Amino acid sequence: MTGILVDWLVEVAEEYHLTNETLHLSKQYVDRFLCQKKVTRARLQLVGVSGMLIAAKFEEIFPPGVDDFVYISDNMFSRQQVIEMETLM
Repeated sequence: MTGILVDWLVEVAEEYHLTNETLHLSKQYVDRFLCQKKVTRARLQLVGVSGMLIAAKFEEIFPPGVDDFVYISDNMFSRQQVIEMETLM
């Protein structure tokens, strides 16, 4: 499942023209988080979105906002859920 998540994160990075560093850092955040916590399959995409949000804040000059990541995940998660997962990560 993480392979599918990484493929999706690559597509998100291409859609928002994010740097390769952002993509690699987000994958590392996701991997580190998954080593520490058990996550259900339904919330795996939320972990990926939150990891990419954190990485974009560090690497990008103009990072996409929380609402952009809610939109790209097809409104599967609320803005509040993304913020809570970001805080947890």
